[in-house]
Amino acid sequence: MLSLNSELGGVAAATMEENRCKFWLPKKNRFCANSPSKRLPGINAGNEEEEDNVSSEMKRSAVYSMTVTQFCKLINKIESVHASTCKDILESYKVPEACNMWIKREVDRKLPFQEKHVAQQASILGNLEDFGVIKSSVGSKEGDNQGFCSDNSNSVHAVVEFGAGRGYLTQMLADCYGFDTVFLVERKSYKLKADRSLRQKESLILERLRIDIEDLNLNAVESLRGIPYLAIGKHLCGPATDLTLRCCLSEQCNQGSVQDCRSNANLKGLAIATCCHHLCQWKHYTNRKFMSDLGITKEQFHAITWFTSWAVDADHGSDLSDITDCSLHSQSIYYSEEKQRSGDEHGVEDVVRNMKPVERAMLGFKCKQIIDVGRMMWAKEHGLDSQFVKYVPSSISPENHLLLARHAKCL
Repeated sequence: MLSLNSELGGVAAATMEENRCKFWLPKKNRFCANSPSKRLPGINAGNEEEEDNVSSEMKRSAVYSMTVTQFCKLINKIESVHASTCKDILESYKVPEACNMWIKREVDRKLPFQEKHVAQQASILGNLEDFGVIKSSVGSKEGDNQGFCSDNSNSVHAVVEFGAGRGYLTQMLADCYGFDTVFLVERKSYKLKADRSLRQKESLILERLRIDIEDLNLNAVESLRGIPYLAIGKHLCGPATDLTLRCCLSEQCNQGSVQDCRSNANLKGLAIATCCHHLCQWKHYTNRKFMSDLGITKEQFHAITWFTSWAVDADHGSDLSDITDCSLHSQSIYYSEEKQRSGDEHGVEDVVRNMKPVERAMLGFKCKQIIDVGRMMWAKEHGLDSQFVKYVPSSISPENHLLLARHAKCL
């Protein structure tokens, strides 16, 4: 089986580059080609190519150019949208028995061990188990299929980790749940990868795909074609989450492509720990219709993404999991609005400066949840049972949102 490792050189490197191209989407079919496009007023809910990325500095400048009244109206809209769409988000910190060998440090001593990362990885896998996507052999009868969901006709036979980095989430999954066919998707080259340890496992098949998620066509990966698989990702930064969802749930299915619809059916489960929402882009976001229906424009979406950085700026020495249960009625915001009307206030920048850290964190968390709930709804619209949870306390990581999805028959 072809191994796409960056360490190859000479003729082997040329061969690797040739084979990498097999997995690329044709440029005209990529969701986001960097070609100029016509700017459309308001929301563009179609698939038209759009302008280049909007930087954090551009988002910041746009927010600070608002009047205080406009800023207050946006805060009110965020409050209203969050209250109507982000109900009943579960606290779901799992420590599955299957992961004891990692939690108790009974793994290869050469493998890096950081307690906070192990806790996150274990909870991701525990939530997948609790959601019925993967199965532990702990307490099961001999001969049961460890790693597979209960319906053998829809069992999971491979794992694809997106934004895999060094691959230690897959390492834990293979160690604790017995998967033996894994694909690691990562555009960068890393040292101290889990690959060496994984390759020491007898009968385990590992393929590393060094490619940008945006360019990846899973249908072209011959060794994965027709195989039921689980898609996972830990801390998929910003638009990488949206690109992963599109990669696994090809939009061509909506356009009547039978081949792509069959490919979608091979996705049996999905777990993505989202991250870095401040990097999200309107042109990549999966569920722009969701935002449009809520009255959120492209410009407001980018403002919302900028606010999300405040969630991780706060002091997370203590658990802030209940922070979004509170309403944001900042006296400083509305007092500033009155001051601006009287000519004594300089603008939004002063309002932001006068907000308490907990108020900014509260707003940031709410914005992150709105973005992720839209993604969950998009997965549901594509035929998956979906769930959105807080998978670790914010004291372990403020980036604690997990999107879960499963094929309807994988129960």
